[in-house]
Amino acid sequence: MKSLRILVLGVLFLPWTLPATAGDWIRDLQERAVETGHCEAAHWGPDASKYSSWTTHSNRLVPVYTFGTDGAGQGIDLESYTGPDSVYRDGRRLEQLYHGNMDDSVNPDAEYLDQTNIHDLQLAALNAGKKHIIMVVFDGMDWQTTQLASIAKLGRVAYTKGRGVGMHFQQYDANGTSQYGWMVTSPQRSKAQIDVNKQTVKPSGGLPGGYSHLVAGPFPWSEPTDPRYVIAASDGGIMRHAYTDSASSATSMACGIKTYNGSIGVGPTGEPRAAIAHRAQAEGYRVGAVTSVPISHATPGACYANNVTRNDYQDIARDLLGLASVSHPQPLPGLDVLLGGGHGVERDSDSSQGENFVPGNKYLTDRELKQIDVRHGGKYVTAVRTPGVDGAKRLADAAGQAARNQQRLFGFYGIGGNQGNASGNLPFASADGNYDPARHRGGEDIVYSQADLEENPTLAEMTSAALTVLSADNQPFWMLVEAGDIDWANHANNLDASAGAVHSGDAAVKVITDWVEEHSNWHETVLIVTADHGHLLVIEHPEMLAPPRGVSARR
Repeated sequence: MKSLRILVLGVLFLPWTLPATAGDWIRDLQERAVETGHCEAAHWGPDASKYSSWTTHSNRLVPVYTFGTDGAGQGIDLESYTGPDSVYRDGRRLEQLYHGNMDDSVNPDAEYLDQTNIHDLQLAALNAGKKHIIMVVFDGMDWQTTQLASIAKLGRVAYTKGRGVGMHFQQYDANGTSQYGWMVTSPQRSKAQIDVNKQTVKPSGGLPGGYSHLVAGPFPWSEPTDPRYVIAASDGGIMRHAYTDSASSATSMACGIKTYNGSIGVGPTGEPRAAIAHRAQAEGYRVGAVTSVPISHATPGACYANNVTRNDYQDIARDLLGLASVSHPQPLPGLDVLLGGGHGVERDSDSSQGENFVPGNKYLTDRELKQIDVRHGGKYVTAVRTPGVDGAKRLADAAGQAARNQQRLFGFYGIGGNQGNASGNLPFASADGNYDPARHRGGEDIVYSQADLEENPTLAEMTSAALTVLSADNQPFWMLVEAGDIDWANHANNLDASAGAVHSGDAAVKVITDWVEEHSNWHETVLIVTADHGHLLVIEHPEMLAPPRGVSARR
């Protein structure tokens, strides 16, 4: 296809009209929807009579935004994978990709790429000697989520198809090098039989992957003829294709393969696969990962670790930090930067992590946190959430120290303890930019203490710290940034938290583009902004997500 460029729709530079109450309006919509079980503007799931009838992923097409790619050559230019070059136009290539007959997924007019092409683009950039390769994953962000976030920010409906406006990643043109497309995220298969202790995999049932444009539509904004198809719940004889989880999708984007849901850097039969980060590191690049959710969750895990299950958090963290693990008794080199959540989440037992699980922190043992610290002979300057300590300042200071001394950087933050929202993530932002989002679908309140807000850095601040270390001494680098709280908000069917999470991720993208403009350029840098899968937010009346003019939604 001819990729949609930054001037699409011709409205990108119109003045924004942002009512001061736009964010509060979204919050109130969410509160009313939770209270009544109904929302005229939007609903989650295939049942339009209920506000919430589906709380997990979908097989929708998801958006892809690239920067530094237009005209950059075969393999880097996004058009290398779209239109006539789309894998979905070629049944034989699809069969090789999915390891099975894919006649029901062939589309002779396909304009979309596949998630494995994100790996291919990064590999081409590496082979071309691009100095900085950066991937930003908005976990769970489909096109509908971007439209919600745009409306929440602008206070109006600015687009109904295409690339869109409102977010920095939608409007920034990277000196004319930005491109836009969309991709399929379906896995090779929905599940496999795994043994976490032996690290073995046996293919076992489940649904095959694929994508039918005849049912789901050719565009991310298409309305499927059967909305149940995109959640693998079609009946009446209509085909079913698996939707991905974050682990399989991240493995596809990092390693260039289709695999089963739950896989961390391994193929359909459990064979470890090299990720782009491994290849870059072998060529002298620094490598790093930043996330707003726990450090060894699916997306950061699959960018570097190898494990048959995403649930083996402590072993995944060992791979990321260059420690001996169940899959690598001889340790991997480890990431140069790892920043994220998981602090304060304690477990006495966890059978899903296997026989070597150590009681204590679910994601990283106390012994290993000490072991990696430069103060105890390790390689990492560590910045850990500490009572009464400003998280952003502590992390920035640690980054400065690591950069000056050519050391690695590890940051461990998040919401822990016994609170209902203590899952190790950074605080959820709300649509209005505050940290008081509306209740989740089940009525759960989200309340943060002042300490939660002060002792944790934001994703944007983490991204800045990572850039400080990775780029020290003008070294080339590869970096992953994950806005993981979008997925958590969408699982919770929370319009307010979802929009806020996209805005938080967008702020991190702006940190990156500002850094490139100040320290680099778009000839030596490639940036990919995308998602790993969608959910099933259905926006029936987008205009109702915007507050009426002159009406204040503020309490």
